[in-house]
Amino acid sequence: MGLLSEGSPLSWEETKKLADHVREHGINQFINLYHRLKDRQGDILKWGDEVEYIIVKFDDEQKVARVALKAKDLLEKLNEKELADPKNVKSLWRPEYGAYMIEGTPGKPFGGLMAHFNLVEANMRYRREEVTELLGSDECVMSITNFPRLGSPNFTYPLAQPHPEDPLSSARSLYFPDEAIFPGHPRFKTLTRNIRKRRGEKVSIKLKVFKDVKTKLPVEGAPPGEPDVVLLDAMGFGMGCCCLQLTFQACNITEARRLYDQLAPLCPIMLALTAASPIYRGYLTESDCRWNVISSSVDCRTEEERGLTPLKEQKFRIAKSRYDSIDSYLSPEAAKYNDVPLTYDEDVYKRLIEGGIDHLLAQHVAHLFIRDTVSLFSEKVHQNDEEDTDHFENIQSTNWQTMRFKPPPPNSSIGWRVEFRPCEAQISDFENAAIVCFVVLLTRVILSYQLNFLTPISKVDENMQTAQKRDACRKEKFWFRKSSKSTEQRAAQAANGTSNGNGITTNGINGTNGNATANGNGILKEENGHAKPPVMTNGTSKPMNGHGINGQASMNGSGADSDEHTDTDDEENELFQLLTINEIFNGKPNVFPGLVPLIRSYLQSMEVDTDTHCTIEQYLRFIQKRAAGELITTATWMREQVLNHPDYKQDSVVSDQINYDLLKRIQHIQEGKHIEPALLGQLNHSKTKTKDFIPPALQKQLAKNGCCEEK
Repeated sequence: MGLLSEGSPLSWEETKKLADHVREHGINQFINLYHRLKDRQGDILKWGDEVEYIIVKFDDEQKVARVALKAKDLLEKLNEKELADPKNVKSLWRPEYGAYMIEGTPGKPFGGLMAHFNLVEANMRYRREEVTELLGSDECVMSITNFPRLGSPNFTYPLAQPHPEDPLSSARSLYFPDEAIFPGHPRFKTLTRNIRKRRGEKVSIKLKVFKDVKTKLPVEGAPPGEPDVVLLDAMGFGMGCCCLQLTFQACNITEARRLYDQLAPLCPIMLALTAASPIYRGYLTESDCRWNVISSSVDCRTEEERGLTPLKEQKFRIAKSRYDSIDSYLSPEAAKYNDVPLTYDEDVYKRLIEGGIDHLLAQHVAHLFIRDTVSLFSEKVHQNDEEDTDHFENIQSTNWQTMRFKPPPPNSSIGWRVEFRPCEAQISDFENAAIVCFVVLLTRVILSYQLNFLTPISKVDENMQTAQKRDACRKEKFWFRKSSKSTEQRAAQAANGTSNGNGITTNGINGTNGNATANGNGILKEENGHAKPPVMTNGTSKPMNGHGINGQASMNGSGADSDEHTDTDDEENELFQLLTINEIFNGKPNVFPGLVPLIRSYLQSMEVDTDTHCTIEQYLRFIQKRAAGELITTATWMREQVLNHPDYKQDSVVSDQINYDLLKRIQHIQEGKHIEPALLGQLNHSKTKTKDFIPPALQKQLAKNGCCEEK
C-alpha cells in the first residue's frame, strides 16, 4: 500500500496548504539521497513476493459468503512472532486497505541460489497455514483478486451499512461502508477522505456489464444515460482488490533503471496472463482485470486536471490517474520510445537538474511530483532533508504505477530496487509461485541475453487496455517487439553450451564475468551443494555522454552497450507486431522465439539440482499452457462457473448462492480437496514441504540483511 507513517493525520484543508512544502522538501531529500547512493555498486540479487489475501466468512446454513472484518485482530497475532524475533521469522504481515485484507511476504528476501525457486511455493503455503490457524472453522483466507459481491447488500461480517449522507464518513459511498476500511492505521481513511475532497466529488468507476439474454437495463445504480454501466463509487472498490507483486534488488542504479524499462512493456502481458477479476458489485462485467477499477478508485484529479473545464485553479492537465501504467522510460537507449507527451513540473525539473540529476530521471521524478500529497501527518511535517526521505516517499508511494523505481532507504543495507506491480492474485499457491518464479527468471534472461523489449509508451498504454478485455489471454493481440538476430544468436550459444560473455557458461561449469554467474546480478551456481562465491568484476559500467548517470551498463554487467539497441536492420515501424499471448510466451517463427523458450535456453547453462529443476519445469509448463489457452485464466474460469451455475438466470447477476458456491469451490481448490483441470491440468506442487521449506544449507544465505517487503 505504500508508506505507513505513524502520527496524527491532517485534514485535507491542512494538507493542501502544505502541498508545496512537501514537494520542495521531497525533492531536496531525493537529491541528497541520490548523491549519497548513486555510486553504490555490487549489491547482490535479492527478491521477494507480496501476496494480498481476503478473509472470507461462510454461513453454511444460509449459503452466504461475506468478507470478515477482522484483519486488525489477525495482524496483532500474526505480528507477535516478528516482534519477538524479527531476524528469524518465516513470514511478515502488513495491513492493507480493506478491514478484511492482509498482506504476507517472506520473512527474508530470496537471493541468487537456483534452489530458492523451490522455496517460494512452500513459503506461500506456510503463510496461508499460519493465517488459517487463527481462523474459525467457518472462515477462510483466500488469494483472490476481488470479492465478487463487494459493495452488494450485507457483504460484510459483522454487517455494516454505508452512510453516504454522513458528513463523518470517509467514503460517502452508496455501497461501501467505512467499517470495511482497515481501522488500525489512520492512513487508509485519510487517503479515502482526501482523495474525494481533492477531486471535488466521489470517485466514479464505470464498468460495462456483461450483457446476457436476460440482463436488465439499466443496471441498478447506473449513471444517467449509461444504462449498461456497473457504477462503483469508492476507493475501496479498487484498493480493496488483491494483487501479486515482486520487488528485485539490482546491483546498481543503472541495472535498476534498465530492469524498470525492460519490464514495463511486459506489464500488460502479465496482466492479461493473470486476469482474475470479472465480477464487481455482484455483476459479471466485460472486464477481466482490476487495473482500471483501481485507477479510477484513487483518481483525485479535478475537473480542470481531467480536461473537463479550462485550467484556472490547477497548474496541469493530467492524462492519467495517479494509479496507472508508467509514462516514461529511464534509460538513454529507451528515451526515443517516450512518444507520449509527458506532463511534469518544470520548476521541480529545474531544481533536479541543478541538483545534478540527469534529464530522464529528473523528468520521471518531476512527473511524479505533479501530484499533491493526499495523506500527511502532523509529526512528519518538519524533517531533516539530509537524513529523512518521508516527504519524497509520500509522493513516490502514492504514484501507484505498473513499475516502481525505488531508491535505497536511508541508512539501510538495501540497494536500488524495482517493483513489478501488474499481476493479479491467483487462487492457488502453485499458480502464484509459478508467476513469481517466471518473472524472476525473466529478469535474469533480460540481463544475460541483453534482451530488448522496449516498446513505445503509446503502444504499452494500448496494451494495458487490451489486457483487461474479456478473455484477452486467448482472444486479443498485443504490440510486441520482434527479436533481433543478436538475441537469437545469444540464445543459441547458450543452448549449445558456449559462453557468450554475459554469464551463460559452458555447461554451467566455469563462471564468466557475466551476471548469470556471481557478479551480484544473477543466479548463483551451485557446486557440490554449495553456492559459488561471488566473482566481482571490473568495468560493470562505463561512462555515458551527456546524461549524468553513473554509467551505462557494459555487456558483462547490468545493461547493454549503447549500440546494442540501435535498430539498423529494420525500419522503426516494422519493429513491432501484434502478437497473441501464446506467440509472446511460446514463440512465433521468424518473429520472436518466445519468453518460455528463452528461459529454458538460459537454464540449460545452469547447474540445477533435480528437485529445483522439476519445480521450475512445472512452473514453465503451467505458464506455457495458460498462454496457449490449454489452461484458462482465473477470470475465464470464474465467469464459466457463474454462467453454468444452476441458480444463474442469464441476467448477469452473481447472487449470494452463486457467490457462496464459487468461493467454496475456490476454498477446496486451494486446500487441494478439489482438482480443477481447466485451471491447473495435472500439474503438481513443489516437492519442498512446508515444515522444512528452508533447508539448513540455505539458512545462512536467507538470513543475510535486506528486505523486499516494502510495498
